Amino acid sequence: MPMIIEQIMTEARQLPRDQISELFDLLRAESFAQPDAGVEQAWKTETRQRIAEIESGAVRGIPGDEVMAELRAIVGL
Repeated sequence: MPMIIEQIMTEARQLPRDQISELFDLLRAESFAQPDAGVEQAWKTETRQRIAEIESGAVRGIPGDEVMAELRAIVGL
């Protein structure tokens, strides 16, 4: 009989912190192992559209060093 989520949580709470972290990492990796086909297609469409906008001159890309400088200023670095 499969364990229910509450049973799994009860068992997991008894693990040492490092094993809980390892379990979390494994579950997270497993959940993203097979990407959703719809999401993948949406990202491909979005990427193609953005590239076309840049190549046509409709939008201007921002150089990475400018983006990073702005992010550093926002977080106070």
